[in-house]
Amino acid sequence: MMLRRKSGTRAGNRGRILAGTAVAVASALFLSACGAGGGDGGGSAKSLTVLVEAGGHGELQPIADRYKKETGTKVQFVELPYDGLYNRVNSELNSGSVSFDVAALDAIWLPTFKEGLTPLNSLFTEDVEKDLFPAELQEGKIGGDYVGMPAWTNTEILYYRKDLLDDPANKTAFKEKYGYDLKPPTTWEQYQDEAEFFTKDGMYGTATKGAVETEYLAALSQAGEKDMVVDDKGNVTLGDAASLKALDFYTSMLKSSAPGAAQTDWAAAQNLFYQGKTALMLFWGHAYRQIPEDSKVSGKVGVAPMIAGPAGVAGVPGPYYLSVPKASPNQDAAEEFIKFAYEHNDLSATTDLGLAARVSAFEKYQDKPGYEAFKPMVETLQAEGTIPRPSNPKWQQIVDNALVPMLQQAVRPGADNQQLLDQAKTKVEDILK
Repeated sequence: MMLRRKSGTRAGNRGRILAGTAVAVASALFLSACGAGGGDGGGSAKSLTVLVEAGGHGELQPIADRYKKETGTKVQFVELPYDGLYNRVNSELNSGSVSFDVAALDAIWLPTFKEGLTPLNSLFTEDVEKDLFPAELQEGKIGGDYVGMPAWTNTEILYYRKDLLDDPANKTAFKEKYGYDLKPPTTWEQYQDEAEFFTKDGMYGTATKGAVETEYLAALSQAGEKDMVVDDKGNVTLGDAASLKALDFYTSMLKSSAPGAAQTDWAAAQNLFYQGKTALMLFWGHAYRQIPEDSKVSGKVGVAPMIAGPAGVAGVPGPYYLSVPKASPNQDAAEEFIKFAYEHNDLSATTDLGLAARVSAFEKYQDKPGYEAFKPMVETLQAEGTIPRPSNPKWQQIVDNALVPMLQQAVRPGADNQQLLDQAKTKVEDILK
């Protein structure tokens, strides 16, 4: 999940990886000049080099500042665009010669990079595991080893217009039509009803995001799917009853959605909501603190946990991990910094992105003004139905070449959802061969 971009989309990343190569090469010249932090594998390095996505140092800067103050070790951040970061890490891990000591990695990359990353099992004590969300532990553990420590995580939650839901006239009209009180929707049925109710007078109930996969994946878990598209044995689950139920719900929202669903991505959906054109939005939790003050909805937005399907509440986690390359000469120092980052994880919650990884860090801030999204995020991330994406190095190919094309066809009039799921299943099976 590209956190620097407000769209937050992962769809299409792998197809665009090469686009970041020129930037990555330019950055490599700088990196080769400064090298990774000096050291001999011990814990006394004078500096550490940390690779992050462009802008990503912000979440770690308060931690780095305190680390330098307490240990004397300077943390140098090297920033690359999302695709360039993937390219640089992939290239250097494959070469066996690295210019960094720690990297902040998207969870979906860990299966690809696993062989080049140092196992961090010793950092995952019982107390540490208890203070992390289940999906964070699952995504960080590849082949029996923890290869990254969660730095921050995200999930979709429900955004709604408080002014519209609190309006007495709307409350009366809604109850007369649907027979129950107008309030933040908690189920598929309530979400459908409220989206339908607000689709009038130039407004739409919501926006269906056909250009990204995550909203459908959340519905898949809400429908009761226990394995997200691919199980741990490599079997493809698309086409089963849960996947059809999820796709039917997903496409049922089209009649109450803004037009152009096939091209609607995160940025488009966010802009529609900020412009006051939609009443409800399913979106990443970090965006709550970034609502522009000059937008039409400023001060009018409420948040709630992700909606529930037949199997309950479920979202798709979006964690980033701090990992150590095996080729770094500063193994001990790098691990000490990661341990320190975990211990001071709450500092990240005060940054521009405003996310954390530890349950206790979310709970520390969840009742403070400006952090209203934290409690819904915790409830969503702790929900039994919330499961991680498959630990499969070909996951992004599956997204780009099977899932998103399926969704873009599903949002067109007359689509046969079962047929589309069966076709997507065949594509995924071909990718996995």
